[in-house]
Amino acid sequence: MKFAVLVFPGSNCDIDCYKAVEDSLGEPVDYVWHTATDLSAYDCILVPGGFSYGDYLRCGAISRFAPVMAEVAKAAEQGKFVLGICNGFQILTEAGLLPGALLRNSSMKFRCHDTVLKVVNNNTPFTVNYVKDEEIVIPIAHGEGNYYCDEETLASLRANHQIVFTYTDNPNGSVADIAGVSNKAGNVVGMMPHPERAADSLLGSEDGKRMFTSILKTWRDRYDAASIR
Repeated sequence: MKFAVLVFPGSNCDIDCYKAVEDSLGEPVDYVWHTATDLSAYDCILVPGGFSYGDYLRCGAISRFAPVMAEVAKAAEQGKFVLGICNGFQILTEAGLLPGALLRNSSMKFRCHDTVLKVVNNNTPFTVNYVKDEEIVIPIAHGEGNYYCDEETLASLRANHQIVFTYTDNPNGSVADIAGVSNKAGNVVGMMPHPERAADSLLGSEDGKRMFTSILKTWRDRYDAASIR
């Protein structure tokens, strides 16, 4: 399995994502610059956190127009796995690959600390190694992590099981305590907390590691099923 970690001007969690894949999985992983126009070699695309383009206009609003995002949309349509973390989540919502939007934290302050998440949907490629309703410790680091959607969209998210994670103690004012959502197909997930910062016991939690092992397990199961056919 081959991973791509996108790099925008201002990305600052790209190295963390790269190391999480390298250390947790030992699978091939590349940094891919925002000007890239071909992601066909990759099975999973990670859109990392940071302050892409300085978060000017809105978080992710400029990155959404980077050449690589057309390829991310194509990969998502093909059923490849796409994970957006923090600023990556913001970029995916700006690009229309995920519903909703991220607003300023209700406290109007940057929040950086561990949070406890509930695994609402463990039937995505990113969560199969978790137990439904399991509580896990994953850190946050954001100023605009307040997830918002209208009531109609929220009803659709619930009906289609697109809410992947919720906070047990909401740190930012997100509607329905939402910490992460998926697209309807489940192959694109965005979340504000940072699983790559919880992939080793030295970081205080290994709960994020299972997101990466889930991706690999799902890909292998899919590959094995295809080879049998």
